[in-house]
Amino acid sequence: MIIDLNETTVSTVAKKLVSVREEGGAVALGRVLTLIIKSDHRPAERAIEAANDASREHPMRVIVLVTHPEDASRLDAQIRIGGDAGASEVIILRAHGEAANNPESLVTGLLLPDAPVVVWWPDTPPEAPALDPLGRIAQRRITDSSTSQAASERLQRLDETYRPGDTDLAWTRLTTWREQLAAVLDQPPYEPVTAIEVRGASPSPSTALLAAWLGLALDAPVSWQYEDPAEWNHGMRSVRLTRASGDIVLERKTPTHAVLTQPGQPDHELLLPRRTLRECIAEELRRLDPDPLYGRVITDGWNALPAPVQTHGYAPVPTGATEKENDA
Repeated sequence: MIIDLNETTVSTVAKKLVSVREEGGAVALGRVLTLIIKSDHRPAERAIEAANDASREHPMRVIVLVTHPEDASRLDAQIRIGGDAGASEVIILRAHGEAANNPESLVTGLLLPDAPVVVWWPDTPPEAPALDPLGRIAQRRITDSSTSQAASERLQRLDETYRPGDTDLAWTRLTTWREQLAAVLDQPPYEPVTAIEVRGASPSPSTALLAAWLGLALDAPVSWQYEDPAEWNHGMRSVRLTRASGDIVLERKTPTHAVLTQPGQPDHELLLPRRTLRECIAEELRRLDPDPLYGRVITDGWNALPAPVQTHGYAPVPTGATEKENDA
């Protein structure tokens, strides 16, 4: 069911939501959190679909706030429940003009009582998520540095503004890679890694985050680079871990399959596709406490990371890189 409310108020939307639940028998019991999706100028349908899919695992209320600050002041709303909202209830607020000046006041009256709040910026993230008006009321704050218009600087800003509760989907997309690499290193021989090489697609900030995590976790020198987009544009490409007995190589050969090569063992072909938006959001909603590992990676790991070996397009340079490395 979809209900449109034009030129309305937050109070009217809240009352309508209550009446719809009473008339239709729908209840808010069992909703475990409120997810706020903040978007500019468009209703972020792809993000709403991902949230609806994730709601089958995490029943929730989804509040989508779309701002149009250049228009005349008014508030339009839409309520989606039932088959149009998955296992959630979706409230889309389109705030125009002065109505968009105080986003916190627009959503406060629609939050589920005594439930955690998560804010997600699917397109343009704020400079400092924890200091944003919506970020201040949230336990978790989700950004996606791969969609930022200033992607080349985004990781550096995330490092400088990080607060517990922040996370980024560029990090979440690495879960399957981290699981595979951890599983390999958990098998004999238990030799120290002496060198690390990471390669990935040039638009993907996940490449730098994986290199930062490996350098932090294994305490070994890291070499990383971006692939030429003409040759590879499918996220992570490969990781090479050097040990005394030989190299471990995990290399994605196609957008969906990778090959694991280890000394003294036959090659193993693995299913390793890029993770969907729904998978990433569902994973982030499984924990509503801060992610301390991400915090260490985006701060300590990122600052210790050298500059990339070579760059193609997107190329953030960590603050830990020397001037000589920056010039290389």
